[in-house]
Amino acid sequence: MKYLIIGVSAAGVAAIENIRRLDKKSEIVAVTEEEYPHVYSRCLLSYYLAGEIPEEKIKYRDDNFFKDNNVKIIFGKKVEKVIPQRNIVLLSNSETISYDKLLIATGARSKMEMIPGKDIFGVFGLRDIKDAKNIMSVLPKCKEAVILGGGLIGLRAAYALSKRGIKVTVVVKSPYILSQIVAEEDAEIVQQHIMKNGINILTNLAAKEIIKVAENLLVILENNEKLSCQLVIVGKGVQPNIELVKETPVKINYGIVVNEYLQTTVDNIYAAGDVAEFYDITTKEYTINALWPNAVIQGSIAAINMVKGNTKKYEGTLANNSVDFFGLPLISCGITKPKTKEFEILVKKDLRKNYYKKIVIKDNTIVGLVLIGKIENAGVYRELIRKQVDISLVKQYLLDENFDFSKIIPVIKQQKEKFTEKEYKEIILS
Repeated sequence: MKYLIIGVSAAGVAAIENIRRLDKKSEIVAVTEEEYPHVYSRCLLSYYLAGEIPEEKIKYRDDNFFKDNNVKIIFGKKVEKVIPQRNIVLLSNSETISYDKLLIATGARSKMEMIPGKDIFGVFGLRDIKDAKNIMSVLPKCKEAVILGGGLIGLRAAYALSKRGIKVTVVVKSPYILSQIVAEEDAEIVQQHIMKNGINILTNLAAKEIIKVAENLLVILENNEKLSCQLVIVGKGVQPNIELVKETPVKINYGIVVNEYLQTTVDNIYAAGDVAEFYDITTKEYTINALWPNAVIQGSIAAINMVKGNTKKYEGTLANNSVDFFGLPLISCGITKPKTKEFEILVKKDLRKNYYKKIVIKDNTIVGLVLIGKIENAGVYRELIRKQVDISLVKQYLLDENFDFSKIIPVIKQQKEKFTEKEYKEIILS
């Protein structure tokens, strides 16, 4: 058997480990567009950029990872096209690689706005180590920076630069920050906290042009306001890298559509991570929840099914974000901005203490939550969401500050069938 893995981030690395765990002898070939020869965590790039951790700490596998797992690794080559009819892929240098089983773990790339000036040096995304190193090269001469986008990517970049003493302005097209993951009331607490810590946030605005003026960049906004800086980071989210399977039998929507085995519409091709589109547990729709833990689980399950046949099912994805800005943590999960009356919303807050808890319920199950400030028992709520547990018996306790596993034991005993034996024992004994 010859396994081909395209992409060696979270999903690809998890797949390699699980293939090799189950199959010691077959050939594994991995291809990555990146030239950086180490396995590293994209999640840590903002901490690296902030100077809080050294480059060595962003690596999460040994430098001999590929050698130890007997993987032929090809760096710096892009897979331009998958040709399923011939079981080969075409590389950017016109070479081809054959496969028996293929995993597409190409992830996603930064959405670079199509505005004049986006290609000027000094205007970057923040998606990979190359982006981070480019940004780092500008920092010695950087006193002011502009971030385009108020989502997690943009705000993490803003936080990182602020920690280095750089004056940062965040330009947000939406009326408030984090609009993709929380509602306005939720975001307002975080927005005020960020601004109190020195980051300027401009909402309801977008950049229409970036120009070079001597040693500076000038960001011209829709209202013709001009922001002078030495660095621009575009943090407008990501888009999945699906171009390699366009015009093939592999079905694509926003991402590559997969079934419960992470298998595409071509039997010997699988997909995992930020490129894979699958069923969301809470919305009951197909989507991409581009999160590191999701990618790891998907890569692992895809690998098992590639080796053993379709024997292990994937439960589904779940939107789940966790971030901390200047000591204020926020966790969001599932549906946080319900738009119809079928949802019930429970809220408890103390804005003087930056404490906020929101639970979203539908049909007596929790489908979403937002925690700001106190987040200690987020795992309890997440488990109830993931397993779609009927919370009728404990609904009155959900907003308690000390809500923990002890409160839900009666519910778990009543609905034991929704948990594995191991999960059940861990909760009952917790």
